[in-house]
Amino acid sequence: MRLLEFGCLVAVLCGLLVSVKAEIYIVTVEGEPVISYGGGIDGFEATAVESDEKIDTNSELVTSYAHHLEKKHDMLLGMLFEPGTYKKLYSYRHLINGFAVHISPEQAETLRHAPGVKSVERDWKVKRLTTHTPQFLGLPTGVWPTGGGFDRAGEDIVIGFVDSGIYPHHPSFATHNTEPYEPVPKYRGKCEIDPDTKKNYCNGKIVGAQHFAQAAIAAGAFNPSMDLASPLDGDGHGSHTASIAAGNNGIPVRMHGHEFGRASGMAPRARIAVYKALYRLFGGFIADVVAAIDQAVYDGVDILSLSVGPNSPPAATKTTFLNPFDATLLGAVKAGVFVAQAAGNGGPFPKTMVSYSPWIASVAAAIDDRRYKNHLTLGNGKVLAGIGLSPATHLNESYTLVAANDVLLDSSVMKFSPTDCQRPELLNKRLIEGKILLCGYSFNFISGSASIKKVSETAKALGAVGFVLCVENVSPETRFDPVPVGLPGIVIVDVRNSKELVDYYNISTPRDWTGRVKSFTGKGKIGDGLMPILHKSAPQVALFSARGPNIKDFSFQEADLLKPDILAPGSLIWAAWSPNGTDEPNYVGEGFAMISGTSMSAPHIAGIAALIKQKHPHWSPAAIKSALMTTTSTLDRAGNPLLAQQASETGTTKLVKATPFDYGSGHVDPRAALDPGLIFDAGYEDYLGFLCTTPGIDVHEIRNYTHTPCNKTMGKPSNLNTPSITISHLVRTQTVTRTVTNVAEEETYMITARMDPAVAIDVNPPAMTVRAGASRKFSVTLTVRRVTGTYSFGEVLMKGSRGHKVRIPVLANGYPR
Repeated sequence: MRLLEFGCLVAVLCGLLVSVKAEIYIVTVEGEPVISYGGGIDGFEATAVESDEKIDTNSELVTSYAHHLEKKHDMLLGMLFEPGTYKKLYSYRHLINGFAVHISPEQAETLRHAPGVKSVERDWKVKRLTTHTPQFLGLPTGVWPTGGGFDRAGEDIVIGFVDSGIYPHHPSFATHNTEPYEPVPKYRGKCEIDPDTKKNYCNGKIVGAQHFAQAAIAAGAFNPSMDLASPLDGDGHGSHTASIAAGNNGIPVRMHGHEFGRASGMAPRARIAVYKALYRLFGGFIADVVAAIDQAVYDGVDILSLSVGPNSPPAATKTTFLNPFDATLLGAVKAGVFVAQAAGNGGPFPKTMVSYSPWIASVAAAIDDRRYKNHLTLGNGKVLAGIGLSPATHLNESYTLVAANDVLLDSSVMKFSPTDCQRPELLNKRLIEGKILLCGYSFNFISGSASIKKVSETAKALGAVGFVLCVENVSPETRFDPVPVGLPGIVIVDVRNSKELVDYYNISTPRDWTGRVKSFTGKGKIGDGLMPILHKSAPQVALFSARGPNIKDFSFQEADLLKPDILAPGSLIWAAWSPNGTDEPNYVGEGFAMISGTSMSAPHIAGIAALIKQKHPHWSPAAIKSALMTTTSTLDRAGNPLLAQQASETGTTKLVKATPFDYGSGHVDPRAALDPGLIFDAGYEDYLGFLCTTPGIDVHEIRNYTHTPCNKTMGKPSNLNTPSITISHLVRTQTVTRTVTNVAEEETYMITARMDPAVAIDVNPPAMTVRAGASRKFSVTLTVRRVTGTYSFGEVLMKGSRGHKVRIPVLANGYPR
């Protein structure tokens, strides 16, 4: 018996050793995926789609060829390794040909040298790139009526969300107060069953709900009780992004007895398909994300919304455009799926983009026109500014101020950080009742172990009339967002104002020789912070929004491609939340949350893209992206050039004139995007041309992912037909060409160009007439006048005789001969 126990123990320990050593790898192999297989294998006819054509999920040819690829994956692994020494997690068959497998580094090396294996990459982690905006963007009056009103906006367009799942019971996704949803025949996704209620997660509005966690489980990161092995959102982020793009119209945003307005998605009638691959504690793994994207495209989504980006560059990949993630998205675009991805939250520093490829719409974050402010009036008449989404204390009445560290039950509680005001049991209720409680803002609030919501709950439990949270020391990059609370409350975010408050409190609080308070005589009252202030200086580029220049490799060499592509609202966005969501400690248990990030800007673009797809169902992803980009604005609502938040030398936030590296082509204008006049179209072959002409990219690496030999007829990557022109290394003179296609009636366009003085710009022809449906080329010549060591910015503007305006940004960095 003892021997048996010992044997079991050895076996368990050996198993642990193997699992500790094992890692997840994404492997690509020879043979074309479904999307590009042109035939040639006996018994399997071609399944390749034309550019911008969906995969036929009903086709027996597709099913049998996909099964053939999976069998080959299994055979390869079975020939190389003993059963039980590896675990295949996924077979990727539709967009790339390969698989994810859990193996040791030694086994990965064996795979690398195996016949038919093209690439072996260790998996890497991804993270979340964490409502007023429909009115701000002009949707209710300018866009929705053209599609039949809000109750038809986005009808039958399916948006796929690769995120943290969804809370299906939220009113933003409910169907009981809407016109019934008919089935969407083109969409074939499935709905998982809730293990508790035995009901599926779909309701007509939500048409698909699946979760992907094989890589997370294999890595030992997945906790079923915390992370929920279902499409249910245990985080909040996924429900938030889905409702921004496609949530129902006119949903009251109520918290703490106050209505903050009505929330609506950009395309309120669009359908939602959920592909959960992100989890509350660890984010996600690329192997799971790629499986989710592959499934979403196979299922027939029209749009993909990705509020996700890598924690760090992939370990083995040199080129930013070529890795399993971007290659899978290239396959998605080939299948006619428009992809919106968050640009990243690494701003305001340059080269912080986490979305690189030309086939993706990379979305930067803007601050819209709504700001929340509040103030604290002291007994000496001084008014201190702060933020606090809360009601005011009783009008014309001041209340006694008491600091948390002066009302401790005993000194032994100091080890619990009582000044954070997170635990009411540490403080003396008798001394706090009817007063304003002063608390301290510590690192615990930044780390997430303390929250403003909890301060409010503590103050309420102790009978305080309100609370003040004092920021006395803070790092320059700390951002303070207003948090809705039911009790009068304010955060004094300016350290100088906090010092004034502390000085006033100390002067007005006499103490005995031991430091104990004799009496509290300081007074204060908190203003009303519930009403937003609307600013004409909006939009502005948010401080956190990732910035260009775009990079072509992880040595940070600059690419001849502008990123970000476009700017959309991403700061303080009200949207749906999951009551069990933990992503934001201030919104635990709530039905709505107001949060910021390029995570919020990407679904704005996904939803607007759905409106364009509804109006123009046969447009390619590139055409939709072009319509969005060429119709943007680079002016704020007051008619001044867009500004960008930037960190000053002292650590405070300042505003500077924004450039295309901040906003891409400009801020989205949905009304104009529905009728762009001209589009810059591109397809799969064009993207291959871009890859093949980008210096430094290994042609074998391109073939590994695209199964296509290189064609360099494009000449230079800057000739890719994008609605922007970027030349990162301009020597002497370079001419680039663009092709426009008229998607309106025949129109004559006058073409003008302007550029910063260091680079001369010339455009030819100066005017052209384009018939309906026809295409015309024009060229732009850039010449170095003066080497400055920085980029010069400009634009080409095409003004049509029927009122269309088509604008593309031009960027060039001049170098000496």
